[in-house]
Amino acid sequence: MAANKNNKALNVPPLRFPEFTEEWEETTLGKISEIKKGSGISKDQLSEQGSPCILYGELYTKYKSEIINEVYSRTELDSPSLVKSKANDVIIPCSGETAIDISTARCIPCNNILLGGDLNIIRLKYDNGGFFAYQLNGARKKDIARVAQGVSVVHLYGENLKQIRVYHPAIEEQKKLAEFIALLDERIATQNKIIEKLETLIKALSHKLTSQKEPNTLLKDCLVCHSSTLLENNVKEKGKYPVYGATGICGYTDENDISGDAILIIKDGASVGTATYATGKYSVIGTLNYLQSSQDNYLLPYIYYSLKAFNFAPYITGMAIPHIYFRDYGKAKIWCPDIVEQKRITTALSTMDFKLQIEQNILRNLISQKQYLLSNLFI
Repeated sequence: MAANKNNKALNVPPLRFPEFTEEWEETTLGKISEIKKGSGISKDQLSEQGSPCILYGELYTKYKSEIINEVYSRTELDSPSLVKSKANDVIIPCSGETAIDISTARCIPCNNILLGGDLNIIRLKYDNGGFFAYQLNGARKKDIARVAQGVSVVHLYGENLKQIRVYHPAIEEQKKLAEFIALLDERIATQNKIIEKLETLIKALSHKLTSQKEPNTLLKDCLVCHSSTLLENNVKEKGKYPVYGATGICGYTDENDISGDAILIIKDGASVGTATYATGKYSVIGTLNYLQSSQDNYLLPYIYYSLKAFNFAPYITGMAIPHIYFRDYGKAKIWCPDIVEQKRITTALSTMDFKLQIEQNILRNLISQKQYLLSNLFI
């Protein structure tokens, strides 16, 4: 891998494999591909048997890498109106929650995968699908966001995608770039599995250690619940204090709303009830509540581990968007031993949490490396 000294004068990326020297060609997606739509398959039409299929929402939840090597869903639907993939297709959602997140392109390297509705299918004529999935998710992400339409729900139409300006080198360079970044994706996938196993172990141990006896303490007697009105679109990329969202730190602000330790609880959405622990000075967006200790005889870290093992299911309300309220689950009881036992349990579990934080830092570094490559290996 070498840096290009003349990249400002030529259509070449900042970093490049040294054996390639030709300029990249500038074009549009409409000129190098056919863009079509998938056909409707709903969640309730999925089954354990049948043909492999992909729904648009799964691009946000199940398929984290640009190249799909395993299809997770199946359906027994059999209709001539269903749309099947061709190897090398690139798919991207037709709708999403935000303009920037809708640029979630994935390449399907195999034929005959059923493609659900609300999917744009970019069927390239000669180019490498993996290369273009990486380019659309990196260098073209903001371009796609600009042509997406809507406010509460954002839509991305095929006609708009056709106008997206793209760059491509010779097919050999496309393949090498895609294969190179795919190796990093494999490492990221492995790291995610390590973290998932650790999280499962911590949750199981939390349940074992914090439920040794009958519940004896109301949550509302241990905690005070606070809300936030901070919106994610008001959060900056840089700032003095971190801002926590549903997936961790989502940005920064110059003024903090919270000081000290708190348990952060996701109060709505797919991850409702997920608990994390925060300390120092920070803020949270409105999708989180933050819980602070109400009495000195309860260790907040101990309550945190109790909530990691807590069953929120009976307290979830809402159909389309699940939601929990402290006024409801605050009436539940947990087992709270004396302060000495709380410290013993907290010490044991926090040791494992420290290991988890190390693995999460490794993951963040790997993702940062990938973002750097997507920014510098493409125009």
